[in-house]
Amino acid sequence: MKKIVVFASGSGTNAENIIKYFALSEIGSVVAVFTNNASAKVIERAKNNRIPTEVFSKEGLFEGKVLQKINEIKPDLIVLAGFLLKFPQDIIASYPNKIINIHPALLPKYGGKGMYGMNVHRAIVENKEKETGITIHYVNENYDEGGVVFQKEVALTGSETPEGVAEKIHELEQEFFPQVIAGLLE
Repeated sequence: MKKIVVFASGSGTNAENIIKYFALSEIGSVVAVFTNNASAKVIERAKNNRIPTEVFSKEGLFEGKVLQKINEIKPDLIVLAGFLLKFPQDIIASYPNKIINIHPALLPKYGGKGMYGMNVHRAIVENKEKETGITIHYVNENYDEGGVVFQKEVALTGSETPEGVAEKIHELEQEFFPQVIAGLLE
């Protein structure tokens, strides 16, 4: 059984969806959730699903403490699901092509520092885009620049609000993120 570690900073809806998907899978399972936010809802979601959590500081992330914990687990895949800090080079180097992230837009558009969540959806609406979507990509040393694993588009009518775009993106994330993870583990 393959081991998945999930990193999240916020509400954890994608993390919980992944946990539940793999609870029914013979391919792998989520063995830990790591967060940099001690008040993140993802902690409660993980505990409700009996998944151990690891809360760490930004300093701990960049001083090797998080890498040490990851090395104890030896995951087959590290999944960033709403994780907002730039991932450190030591972890990337230790797990090449074993770290993926989901982005709420069709990269390379609307990627980079500060482009997450509603910031992305507002920019898409302001620029009157005809479509948007999700991108699942490998993590490298630059925000949102790793190799693309999967993209899925959704059409926009031009009358959407940023909140409406967010709902469409969330539906895509919930449907496709666990499937893509499973495909990478097979």
